[in-house]
Amino acid sequence: MNFKIKTLNLKNRIFLAPMERINDIAFRILCKKAGCGLTYTGMINPQTKQKIYLNDKPALQLFCTSNKCIKNFIIKYDSQVSLWDFNLGCPAKTAKKHCFGSFLKDLKIIEDILKTIRENTKKPVTIKIRKSPIAFNLLELAEKYCDAICIHPRTYGQGYSGKPDIDFAKKIKSRTKLPIIYSGDVNEKNCKYFLETFDYVMIGREAIGRPEIFSKIMGTKFEKSFEEYLNLAKKYQIPFRQIKLQASNFTKGVKNSAKIRDKIARIKNIKELERIMT
Repeated sequence: MNFKIKTLNLKNRIFLAPMERINDIAFRILCKKAGCGLTYTGMINPQTKQKIYLNDKPALQLFCTSNKCIKNFIIKYDSQVSLWDFNLGCPAKTAKKHCFGSFLKDLKIIEDILKTIRENTKKPVTIKIRKSPIAFNLLELAEKYCDAICIHPRTYGQGYSGKPDIDFAKKIKSRTKLPIIYSGDVNEKNCKYFLETFDYVMIGREAIGRPEIFSKIMGTKFEKSFEEYLNLAKKYQIPFRQIKLQASNFTKGVKNSAKIRDKIARIKNIKELERIMT
């Protein structure tokens, strides 16, 4: 079957959700190799200087309130991404402090940003939202400027706890012709149900340390290997603290994982990590 968001061809309808400190390029490459249809970066702020690796052409998730910064950033990186996503769903304390994510509620500012994104790219544009009093206002804006909308049907107060309001997500879908990407507690067991209800799904926390989740859902072969992650991490100069975090994540389901994670926490260089993990 042929799956598309605007002009972007997709091999399937199962995506890696944007996750801060998880979706580095090495992890994204493994998820794509495992069968993921589209990988997202974590949130990226165009106003901060940072080294960004986009060799795998991911969907890039933005958060910002400066139109000028967004315009310049898109012009610089547009050829290296598959899709632009604007984050209106982050519930973190830092989002509240700096008024972005689900705490950005000024519809005029949001519209100006979406208009700026739309005017500076021919790539697909999406937004990610949560259940909120302005969700349907955001839907109206999405219909003007976006090619799909991602809904995580928890409130910002819930964060990632409590049950997602699936009926609310269904209401969003019923009121638009835009493709709907569902996000919230998707796993191997319920993925099929969500794909029957929505156009696309995102897998977030269930994929942490488990790129093989995509191959399990797709029924394909994939051997998870931290050594492969490590080789990619070296290639793309991923910071050691990030590699350690991923090493701990990769111990999920491994025998004596608590002891291994304790050792990982105390190591100070790559060679020590290789002795433990490879």
